Amino acid sequence: VQLQASGGGLVQAGGSLRLSCAASGRTLSVYVMGWFRQAPGKEREFLTGISWSDGSTYYADSVKGRFTISRDNAKNTVFLQMNSLKPEDTAVYYCAVGPRTAVAASYDYWGQGTQVTVSS
Repeated sequence: VQLQASGGGLVQAGGSLRLSCAASGRTLSVYVMGWFRQAPGKEREFLTGISWSDGSTYYADSVKGRFTISRDNAKNTVFLQMNSLKPEDTAVYYCAVGPRTAVAASYDYWGQGTQVTVSS
């Protein structure tokens, strides 16, 4: 599976960004697509995940209500809509494919990451 993340950039606090992750390769229906982020000096943090098969979603408490994950199965693409961004959301954001878990080490495939910077 190859993953290509895009959509990062610089935004002011309170603004919004939409990240995309396009997947290619083997059949994804048995997997979950997750989004993680990693800020300098911090561990990789789970944000949200969505099942390719039934579209069920789950979120970390830190982003619930501000971030929304969705998918376009026809395009093998998952989106992360981020609203009400805060400076502490600044990080490199990664998409990954794996089982339904918040544990980064359990994910088998990773995108290259896209930088999100939120200015105050």
